[in-house]
Amino acid sequence: MRAQNPQMRALLHAHLVKTGSFAGHSPHNAPSASTPNPAASPTPTSLRRAPQPRRRLLQLPHQRLLPAEPAPPSPLQPDAGPRLLPNAVTFADVFTVAARCSAGGREAHFVALKTGSCDDVFVGSSLLNMYCKLGLVPDARKVFDRMHERNSVTWAAMVSGYAGGRCGVEGFELFRLMVGGDECSPNEFVITSVLSAVSLPEFVQMGIQVHGCVIKNGLASFVAVENSLVTFYSKCECLDDAARVFFSSGDRTPITWSAMVTGYAQNGEPLKALRLFLRMQSEGVRPSEFTFVGVLSACSDMISFVEGKQIHAYLVKLGFELQAYVKSALVDMYAKCGNLDDARKGFEALNEACGVDTVLWTAMIGGYVSNGQEEEALALFVLMQKDCILPNNLTFATAFRACSSLAALEQGKQIHALALKYGFGLGIPLGSALSTMYAKSGNLDDCRLVFRKMPQRDVVAWNSIISGFSQNGFGMEALDLFEEMKLDGVEPDDVTFINLLFACSHMGLVERGWSYFKSMYDEHGLAPKLEHYACMVDILSRAGLLEKAKNFVESVPIDHRTCLWRIVLGACRKPQYFDIGAYAGERLMELGSRDSSAYNLLSNIYAAWRRWDDVERVRRMMKLRGVSKDPGCSWLELHNRVHVFVAGEHLHPEIVHIYTEVKKLVKHMKDESYHPASSLSSQDYLELHIDSSNEEELPLLASIGS
Repeated sequence: MRAQNPQMRALLHAHLVKTGSFAGHSPHNAPSASTPNPAASPTPTSLRRAPQPRRRLLQLPHQRLLPAEPAPPSPLQPDAGPRLLPNAVTFADVFTVAARCSAGGREAHFVALKTGSCDDVFVGSSLLNMYCKLGLVPDARKVFDRMHERNSVTWAAMVSGYAGGRCGVEGFELFRLMVGGDECSPNEFVITSVLSAVSLPEFVQMGIQVHGCVIKNGLASFVAVENSLVTFYSKCECLDDAARVFFSSGDRTPITWSAMVTGYAQNGEPLKALRLFLRMQSEGVRPSEFTFVGVLSACSDMISFVEGKQIHAYLVKLGFELQAYVKSALVDMYAKCGNLDDARKGFEALNEACGVDTVLWTAMIGGYVSNGQEEEALALFVLMQKDCILPNNLTFATAFRACSSLAALEQGKQIHALALKYGFGLGIPLGSALSTMYAKSGNLDDCRLVFRKMPQRDVVAWNSIISGFSQNGFGMEALDLFEEMKLDGVEPDDVTFINLLFACSHMGLVERGWSYFKSMYDEHGLAPKLEHYACMVDILSRAGLLEKAKNFVESVPIDHRTCLWRIVLGACRKPQYFDIGAYAGERLMELGSRDSSAYNLLSNIYAAWRRWDDVERVRRMMKLRGVSKDPGCSWLELHNRVHVFVAGEHLHPEIVHIYTEVKKLVKHMKDESYHPASSLSSQDYLELHIDSSNEEELPLLASIGS
């Protein structure tokens, strides 16, 4: 059999040299074999060639054959002996190589079928393992079902294939079939494979059953099984069970410690992750690169810059600074701690030292996005393309997030086209990020199109489109999508209910909002968070039910500080609500609010009542606490350019023409006898509206006020 792929030939050659198969053999002294009669040949039709000169074959141990270069026919060497056929070891080696280079595997499978070698359990196991590693799990299952004999390696390989293909249910069902049969009992390799397959929160009950099987069969003493159990419970968000397995382990390896540290870090327990890391050091266990990734992630979540720098120094001491995942974790830690300068320095140094690393670039781009510097993120993405570095799906998802924050539709479309060019589909998380980008840019048609074309839609994808419709004024469509989400069997999370309550708020659906709020805990077991209480206050306030909103705020069981009173105060613009507004404003001052708009709103209310002593008191308190008013800022995209406007600044190159148009608009408003709907003076109303209205209106209002 002749390998057609150069990479496959090179891997075969390397494997044969490594195993010493060339020792003592030469193409000049190898026995010859003539070309057999096609009618009698076991070789499949697709591999037959037209009659050609005899080939010299290099005979290797175990009857491995490697064709040499064609030689001219010799009249002195007649066709005498039969062709030597590959044996089971040969096929196993070929399938192993084919799994690495993704070529030649099916051809080798055909030859194995013709020679009857697939009946060998060793060959069959290698064959299905090849299909699993190539992502062809259905083909692997066909091989598995047709095998006459199966051993524990066969079962473990098949279950592992399901794990790699994210087919947890199929992997678990195969495991049950193994346990219920009499071919062989599960061993530690099968257990680790099936635990990997069901390491998702929705499969936690399956994993618990596997854990019971582990105890029943006496496999809990294997270190690999303990590590898999810790990882399984951590990924299923069952940290107490993971810790119970971890601390009951009698032989904890660095992998066990890494799994537990990472479990704490990924499940919102960064402080426990750091404490466990310190305990790991006190017991003299050397951390691995995966341990450092977990503990750096914990520092990122806690914004623990000092501890992050100490861990950075420690991993440099141990020589882990050039590991790919450690590098990206370092950049991510510095960026999330707000030290973008240090993050950029580390990025450039590591990029220069280690060369092309997509993960590192993605971490730096994500750092800019997390810190609100979306323009720098997009500039770095462009630089990445200039340097011919191939982005991955997370890179594109991060770039789409930057476009979403800027509402940069044209740039988002260009990046979408680039993702299609590179062959990326609409899987998770790329599809969700793309749908969000179109929604936040106001392009709901493309948002819906992307969502419908996603092959799989998780709760994040549903949240993206529900949020897009609710925030663009299509609240009823958002609520209909939620009903469709439930019919699709997707369980909502807390973000889903924030979007639903937001839609109800802007449509004035008070009763429906109450219904969703109560169903969070009653039907879905979700405890309301501050954001949900804020949405309910907003629903009541927008509906004019200020007294109910006030009573609701005072009954909230969690610490909301100044957030909820700020919403109530912002809704008290009409004179009939000034008494509730004054109450809310005084509560904010008692709580030490540093929000300038709260002081301005309260001052304006007292000014409308002509209570000048209270006006002076509020202004004096604002000055003593060092509270200053941040200027409003907005931007818009026009002809592929983003125009930024800041209230009070005159830096825009077209500022003269802009003010000319604004003055024309003001004159037109006066000619139409327009007056602000408030009993306050015009200037007071502008100040009130600037502090409480949407940010997009601020530059225009500032211009009108001038």
